[in-house]
Amino acid sequence: MKLPKKVTLKEVGPRDGLQNEPQQVSTEHKAAWIDRLSKSGLSYIEVTSFVHPKWIPQLADAAEVLSSITRQPGITYAALVPNRQGLERALQANIDEISVFMSASDSHNKNNINKTITETLPVLKEVVSEAKASGKTVRGYLSTIIACPYEGKVSPEQVKDIAARLFDMGIDELSLGETIGVAVPPEVERLLEVLLPEFAAERLAMHFHDTRGLALANISKSLEMGITIFDSSLGGLGGCPYAKGASGNVATEDLLYMLDAMGIQSGVRMEGLIAAGELMESILGKPLKSRQMEIHRRGGK
Repeated sequence: MKLPKKVTLKEVGPRDGLQNEPQQVSTEHKAAWIDRLSKSGLSYIEVTSFVHPKWIPQLADAAEVLSSITRQPGITYAALVPNRQGLERALQANIDEISVFMSASDSHNKNNINKTITETLPVLKEVVSEAKASGKTVRGYLSTIIACPYEGKVSPEQVKDIAARLFDMGIDELSLGETIGVAVPPEVERLLEVLLPEFAAERLAMHFHDTRGLALANISKSLEMGITIFDSSLGGLGGCPYAKGASGNVATEDLLYMLDAMGIQSGVRMEGLIAAGELMESILGKPLKSRQMEIHRRGGK
């Protein structure tokens, strides 16, 4: 089995993790947490989202968070942007990278952003074009790549078609989101068998939710297929407001443990993640559910 020697972990907890937390987290606490994450060796942190505050009140302070953090050299600070208005706010906040998003299934897309796939594509094209003209890199998110909570299974060919449209717009990288956490490794293999002949592995990232405890297994299969970029969320925070029953993202520290044990370098330090995890536990007033945080609380390593 041939595995990559090095991978990139992209921390999405401050955005994808916190957006599903019912307890409001203050701007001050968000900034302190991001600053702690910035000291862990991560090279990429998705810090917030510039969606309309009424849709995700937890992230209504996007600009304030960005002005409050201490940016570290060598780290990309990214934010999710739904439309031109959000892009204008993100550019004013001097975000490093813009992320656009849509779903591979029409029903989830309608529930998530109130538009069909056909209606969404021109909106994203405008955002991507203006972001690139402003000198920003652009990341695309494509949700429900394996299955949709409303429609069931999603075909790899459907994912490939939308991925091609997003790359044609000019995105630099595409994150493939297994939103509801139902995938098993053979399904991931089948999807990548369809995508990799069309798109370079270094331009694809995998984004797994851990609803059924299969995220690490699916990441292992992705590694075998040549993928080297993975999204994760400290403590396993997250979920999807428009996918009932979906749990959080794969925990960054659990993924790091697996990579370290496999001899795959990421540049991320476990002690830094644990310190950030302890801070978030104190902020939320509850334990984080990752295996590594649980082991740490028991006094293990």
